[in-house]
Amino acid sequence: MQTYVVGGAVRDELLGLPVKDKDYVVVGSTPEAMIAAGFKAVGKDFPVFLHPKTHEEYALARTERKTAKGYKGFVVHASPEVTLEEDLARRDLTINAIAKEVSTAVKEGHGKLIDPFNGLADIQSKTLRHVSHAFAEDPVRILRAARFAARFTEFNVAPETIDLMRQMVDAGEVDALVAERVWQELAKGLMEAKPSRMFEVLRACGALQKILPELDQLWGVPQPPQHHPEVDTGIHVMMVIDYAASQNFSLPVRFAALMHDLGKGTTPVDILPRHIGHEERSVKLVKELCKRLRVPNDCKELAHIVAKFHGKLHQTLQMKPSTMLSFLIELDAIRQPARFKDFLKACESDSRGRAGLENCPTPAADLMLKVLEAALSISAGAVASAFSEPEKIKAAVFEARLQAVKLVL
Repeated sequence: MQTYVVGGAVRDELLGLPVKDKDYVVVGSTPEAMIAAGFKAVGKDFPVFLHPKTHEEYALARTERKTAKGYKGFVVHASPEVTLEEDLARRDLTINAIAKEVSTAVKEGHGKLIDPFNGLADIQSKTLRHVSHAFAEDPVRILRAARFAARFTEFNVAPETIDLMRQMVDAGEVDALVAERVWQELAKGLMEAKPSRMFEVLRACGALQKILPELDQLWGVPQPPQHHPEVDTGIHVMMVIDYAASQNFSLPVRFAALMHDLGKGTTPVDILPRHIGHEERSVKLVKELCKRLRVPNDCKELAHIVAKFHGKLHQTLQMKPSTMLSFLIELDAIRQPARFKDFLKACESDSRGRAGLENCPTPAADLMLKVLEAALSISAGAVASAFSEPEKIKAAVFEARLQAVKLVL
């Protein structure tokens, strides 16, 4: 029985990155032998065991055989005869198909590397390349390759891998992906260092048109150059999500930033480059997309209000105090101040996700944050205690908050 560290732990160690979790492969063993050694079986689809002391995962070396479309269409074979190279051959990218020997006689970081698919060379050349044609058997690997491009921003996907991914799309493999898995990979990619690279790769192989057609159609749609020097709506949205990532904004903010201008893809050609009414069209598309991908409520709700109100935020600079307060109430900002602050972050990303305007001021966001803080300084309960007629309370609370807002303007 031989044990190896495999996958991301080896890759990250070679890249000089922190190693978070380690995955182990055991060659030459059986489930019975693992259990006898004190390991606990946890794998449902294939033999995985938890170490009795460290609780790290140890998987028996295995092969996979494609039996149907989609990422679940596999038959797994694990036996003592499966070699390490056969196990590594089923992995997605060469940089994830490097193993390192585990031995009590070898100090951490000095184990022998086993690299049958030249993953080390691809790390050195900063290339994301598929291990073998088996890559084409799992459509999730398209999303993973795109996500790694967003994480490792200096790496490029090999042309032959893009070609293979395009063949997978043409063969209908992407159509077999389930909503939960698509969302899982998209969410991870949005949280990487440069999310735009994920969408660039998905566009390059044709997968974006299948997965997010509403987003894909934004490229080539013009915007007024006086407001958007980058002109192209698709480019603008990519700049917006990269800005949100540069500020370490949360997943809901990044997703809302991605969704905020979907309606511009359906603007009538005869009114371009203007986009009258795109907010309403965006809201409809966001609702449909979130339902299709089963997007979590926190991401869905923020994306909805950003799509609907991001344009109105800029109008607050000309609003009367009472209209500003009504806008806060319309956004439910007083009950959900944290969500409203996320709304402002998404709007900030929209404003600064424009060519040459990455550091532009955001006076409307700054103003509304002051208005929110003033409104929150008023206790509705304290105001209500002065009235015996319930029908007067709402107006009294509004008036008290309005006076507080006027003091900060």
